[in-house]
Amino acid sequence: MDIVIYTFSLPAGTSCPFAVECKAIADRAWGFITDGIKQLYRCYAASDEARSPQVRAARHWNFELLKHETEHEMFRRINASLPKKAMIIRIHVSGDFFNQRYFNAWVKIANNHKDILFYAYTKSLRYWIDYNPYKIPKNLKLTASLDNSNQHLVKQHKLKFAKVVFSEEEAAKLGLEIDHDDKHAYKGDKSFALLLHGTQPKGTMAAKAKNTLVTTGVKHSYAR
Repeated sequence: MDIVIYTFSLPAGTSCPFAVECKAIADRAWGFITDGIKQLYRCYAASDEARSPQVRAARHWNFELLKHETEHEMFRRINASLPKKAMIIRIHVSGDFFNQRYFNAWVKIANNHKDILFYAYTKSLRYWIDYNPYKIPKNLKLTASLDNSNQHLVKQHKLKFAKVVFSEEEAAKLGLEIDHDDKHAYKGDKSFALLLHGTQPKGTMAAKAKNTLVTTGVKHSYAR
């Protein structure tokens, strides 16, 4: 029996206050992508938004509803929208925890639905740390999206992390297993690697690495 994972998303980049190395924003109206000035690779979710007006509209609609609400208002809105049959929910295929109130609201959701497994990748480590990692409920699996801007926090607070790598060899050198279906995120407690995926800007190291993955037949897509 296939595992059904429900998802909730916000606009890539726009709702990601701590994105640096993956920073990319798809214009809400037209889908044109603006890459961050310190970007090392483009967020795959921004590319998804660039291709689909419907996806952009849905993610921005979610963000507009939530971004000015109180913690309790966010909790009530999200709680009311949870699928009744959900057993696993991924928080943010795109987007991130954009403020402390929003992070706290999701923690409260997890605490109130012990029968559902929630998981998320995040660069909003300050909200996680300020809440206290030891008080996160066991059914909310958080994975730090590691980059040079937050590795000191990951190390200091011993957070589980995922690192985007450009090759299988890079993952091997770091001693990290490569995840292909999110099971490392929602089931495991060890840090892991994710192979570069999604459309990359022409002429960049990321684009060259992506081309190598394609031409050598290395699996780098993700099934959920």
